Amino acid sequence: MRRALAIDEASFGPEHPHIARDLNNLAQLLQATNRLAEAEPLMRRALAIDEASFGPEHPNVAIRLSNLASLLQATNRLVEAEPLMRRALAIDEASFGPEHPDVAIDLNNLAGLLRATNRLAEAEPLMRRMVTIFCDFTRRTGHPHPHLFDAIGNYWSLLEEMNVPKQDRFQRLLTAGVDPTWFQKE
Repeated sequence: MRRALAIDEASFGPEHPHIARDLNNLAQLLQATNRLAEAEPLMRRALAIDEASFGPEHPNVAIRLSNLASLLQATNRLVEAEPLMRRALAIDEASFGPEHPDVAIDLNNLAGLLRATNRLAEAEPLMRRMVTIFCDFTRRTGHPHPHLFDAIGNYWSLLEEMNVPKQDRFQRLLTAGVDPTWFQKE
């Protein structure tokens, strides 16, 4: 990956969007191998390149913000991660609309961070909205979204952590749009 980055830098120049992509990919690999300190400057550089190339409100910028926020969360820098997640969510809502699956993923990420800071009451409406988006997607397309069941599980466990009684948890899932037949065995 470092060689590909060097080749692309020589070919396109150090500020080209392809370089941001390469930096992001290398940073993701470093993060996956727990080399977080090495990954962070690469993610920050990728973010800067995409902001300069596409403008601060582009969906590529939202991706870079989410990735950097994820790394900051992994290094327990939650206060730094939260505004990045909120900005990524705002960009994706403006770019794709409030009911897009990418927005649901942003909602899940932000809710997870809020949950990690024990702000469960703030996380709950975000997770409910995420489940609703994936349920609506499933109804519109006739196919379950790949993240649907994980989203339902995340929401259920949050409600459990909030000490919501089991029957009320079921009711909240139904209110969010979960179809009970999705769980019936054929």
